[in-house]
Amino acid sequence: MHFAHKKRSLMLEEIFEQPAAIQRTLDYYRDSSEVERVLAPAFSHRDRLVIAASGSSRHAGLAGELIIEDLCNLAVDVEYASEYLYRTAHSLLSPALMVISQSGETADTLAVLRQGKGHRLLTVAVTNVAGSPIMREADIAFLTHAGKESAIPATKSFTTQLVMLQLLALAVGKVRGSRANLARIRDGLEKLPDLAGSRLPRWAERANEIARRYQKARAFIMLGRGIHYAIAREGALKLKETAYRQAEAFPSGEVRHGPQALVSQDIPTLVIATHDPDDPDSLLRYRKTLKIAKELRAKGGAVIALLNEGDSELKELVSYAVEVPASNEYGLAVLEVMPLQMLACYFALNDGINPDRPRNLSKAVLRK
Repeated sequence: MHFAHKKRSLMLEEIFEQPAAIQRTLDYYRDSSEVERVLAPAFSHRDRLVIAASGSSRHAGLAGELIIEDLCNLAVDVEYASEYLYRTAHSLLSPALMVISQSGETADTLAVLRQGKGHRLLTVAVTNVAGSPIMREADIAFLTHAGKESAIPATKSFTTQLVMLQLLALAVGKVRGSRANLARIRDGLEKLPDLAGSRLPRWAERANEIARRYQKARAFIMLGRGIHYAIAREGALKLKETAYRQAEAFPSGEVRHGPQALVSQDIPTLVIATHDPDDPDSLLRYRKTLKIAKELRAKGGAVIALLNEGDSELKELVSYAVEVPASNEYGLAVLEVMPLQMLACYFALNDGINPDRPRNLSKAVLRK
């Protein structure tokens, strides 16, 4: 079957809608001159940006931190919206403030936006809902064009946030004279819809297979380096909220400092080990991650890896491999989260859980 499962799921359908959602976002911002015109005066002389968000949107912000710092020579801090509200010292530094929200009305995030405006900070919003309070009230607002997302877990809204943050970083990097190869990164974005669309059915089959194999696992550890740590965080959140599975994410090197005590066949470790072979820093991170995967396997752990297509060295070491097509570091982040979303969805479906409506959760967290 197209979705590799007999049960219909809005979440699974929306996972498969991600190539089209990404394409809509890219098409809308095809002419970047307007984005650059808006952002040039806002960021040409600023030194610091704070990103505040909650849940999946905060994980997008963690990825955005690395993208923006890499491309824009701009210091970025990422904050939990619910915590940032209760700090006062931040207002003395006068950063630009970016808020990210799928719904555009997440209570804590909206409160941060209003607080920032009260401190006369420049406010920028990224959201998926036109006309939402966050979009209306921010000084500058960008719509992700993911389309309506009916399932509660964020899928296409998350990947379009990642794409939108890359587009904004490309625009800011251009006005700030970035030394990065901006054309290569933009070219990588343009290829994402086709790369994802052609692999989604294969990822669905593999995710379902892994979910069935580890259906009785007590918990999961997820590891990633650099931008891939943000994706590991999102993968762990998806397992928690969708399939009610305990899952924790760590930077890959930190597994040695406590978490590896949990490593066993009952608690699988999922390692994100994709890399850009043309990026020396990415290659270095990959070699370090490969070493950790070898150590975990030697300790008797069950290891699942997200890896590059054709990576036979790592594939031979792990219990299960999910292959991801070639892209740059930022493009890989968008691609590799999709099989993680599927994994959580299939765990839920195979347990008879409705992934579209996780218990105790709602789409927008409104303050009453």
